[in-house]
Amino acid sequence: MFAESKKHKMEPTTGMTNRIVENTKIKGDVTAEADIRIDGTLDGSVTTSGKVVIGKSGKVTGKINCTNADIEGHFDGELVVENVLSLKNSANIEGDVTVGKLAVEPGANFNASCTMKGSAVKSIKGDGKQKEKEAERSA
Repeated sequence: MFAESKKHKMEPTTGMTNRIVENTKIKGDVTAEADIRIDGTLDGSVTTSGKVVIGKSGKVTGKINCTNADIEGHFDGELVVENVLSLKNSANIEGDVTVGKLAVEPGANFNASCTMKGSAVKSIKGDGKQKEKEAERSA
């Protein structure tokens, strides 16, 4: 009989973190499915479906595209965070930022233009007569 061939199975990336440690300098683009923690220096882009953490000693110049991000260090460039961007009190952000939600601790330096996705202003639906009645009551 023929031996059954083993199929290569992809291991889940949940709980795994890629690390760029302190005193490490990288020039180029980083792409990953798992989380990334940067405590060194990166000049380039980061793309991940996971979370990006820039530690206190971390410095990134370039572009980041991720699901969530926690920043304690320095970032300069274009930052696109699908869900939540959390800026710690030691964070220093410059550039263009697009987020789903933004959390900023007191002390963080946020010198960026910021756009929030999915935060469209909800319009009040109803007929004009209802609005007129409310205006008459308040007058």
